Amino acid sequence: MSFQAIGLSTVVTFYAIFFAVGAFAGRRRDHGATSNELLLASRQLPLLVGVLTMTATWVGGGYINGTAEYVYGNGLLYAQAPWGYALSLIVGGLVFAGPMRRLGFTTLMDLFERRYDKRIAAVLFVPALLGEIFWSAAILNALGTTLVTVLDLGDYVQEAILISAAIAVGYTVMGGLRSVSYTDTLQLFCIFAFLCLAIPFALEYTGGLEAVVSNYRSNFGENANLVPPAAAWTAQRGYFGWSWSDFSLLLIFGGIPWQVYFQRVLACRDDKTAVRFSILAGVGCLIIAVPAVLIGMIGTSVDWSTTAAQVPPESPSVILPYVLRFLTPPLIAALGLGAVAAAVMSSVDSSILSASSMFACNVYRPLLRESASDRELKIVLRFGVVAVGAAAAILALSVQSVYVLWALCGDLVYVILFPQLVAGLFLPGSNKIGAVAGIVVGFVLRAGGGEPLLGIPMLFPYPLVDAEGVSQFPFRTTAMLASLVTIIVVSMATRRWSAPRPLELAENSGDEAAARMP
Repeated sequence: MSFQAIGLSTVVTFYAIFFAVGAFAGRRRDHGATSNELLLASRQLPLLVGVLTMTATWVGGGYINGTAEYVYGNGLLYAQAPWGYALSLIVGGLVFAGPMRRLGFTTLMDLFERRYDKRIAAVLFVPALLGEIFWSAAILNALGTTLVTVLDLGDYVQEAILISAAIAVGYTVMGGLRSVSYTDTLQLFCIFAFLCLAIPFALEYTGGLEAVVSNYRSNFGENANLVPPAAAWTAQRGYFGWSWSDFSLLLIFGGIPWQVYFQRVLACRDDKTAVRFSILAGVGCLIIAVPAVLIGMIGTSVDWSTTAAQVPPESPSVILPYVLRFLTPPLIAALGLGAVAAAVMSSVDSSILSASSMFACNVYRPLLRESASDRELKIVLRFGVVAVGAAAAILALSVQSVYVLWALCGDLVYVILFPQLVAGLFLPGSNKIGAVAGIVVGFVLRAGGGEPLLGIPMLFPYPLVDAEGVSQFPFRTTAMLASLVTIIVVSMATRRWSAPRPLELAENSGDEAAARMP
């Protein structure tokens, strides 16, 4: 049997298993299931399943491929996602998870709807929705890249992306969060086990782990460390430390205000369990990143002329599938490919459910059909899952710079949604006028920083310009802080015209209906 046949058979088998597990988990509660069951698994997620699904949601195909890519191409210094997202989950657990769960919300947008009003929540839904769609598209695109590299499926990559999206949509429609959670548990096991299985075979081409670490430090120097040297924040080293810090803070705090995160927080039995979910998932993110980091380091130590590849990969973005294909036996490579497919599924299903949850609860019901029954809400939720999944798949097939678009939306989540989350949850004096002013200030300051990869020029003369004329100023964090300060100041100045609305504890935080403002 050819390697291509082995790889295809493995992927098809994995997909069949994932769909079967998701369908079975959904059918267990399908009869008489309420919208609360689909959205939050009736707030009864077991601790182990909750930790694993929260970890799997962050450890997507982009996370695995991207970590290996940056370790291989730029150095460990620039692979900030593993520890950045891990700290994001830990900070989220320590600061935000408990209060959000105690207030009994159904979605993240419920906070803004209750603190301000339904129109403000609908506006804030836009960056949240775009972030989820672009994130799903980016990781579907990563799957396509892996299939092309490992199996030479360049002629069938579109079909592979569509099938992957269809399977994730299928079991998510059937069982909602419960199906997503149980498939995530299986997928996370596949990711970690099969990538770890590939490491010993790849190390045989390098002289062992000690030689890999030594060569890596020799090749990358200071870039082999986790943090920049002190001089990186001075003109001597081009001020790049400021930009590095900006991205680090974006990952840590910008990784919190996502519905995909709070959907799991709000599905916990109580606030204490929500805190444990989040902290343990942060530790899990660090552990799962280890195989991807090692694969990136191994790629820099291999003499590719002695392998079947003959030459190094053309782009760092394909180093993980490249190592799987040329440094491991066919069966191990096929299992590794299955791990990447599992990583993609574990994030796509979560993102499409999160986006459709916000639409059903914070756009359709409050703005379009206030009298919508629970049955109608279930139909809208399932329709939303299909629509978001289709949008992500189409975007993955038609846009080359999906990752850049997702990164830009991630910026907007950081500079707009994070200050709104802090103010809405912890500052009782914040009002809707302050919220609108914060949105405008955050957006304008972020837009003023431009986006070179999309051809958007820098509009504001930010300082800390390096030798190449590029500003290293942390304008994202500046925009976020300016947005937060604006919310506070404007709310204080306008409290006579717009009285702050209190966040009252729901009488029963496990009851979806009681958790919403009358």
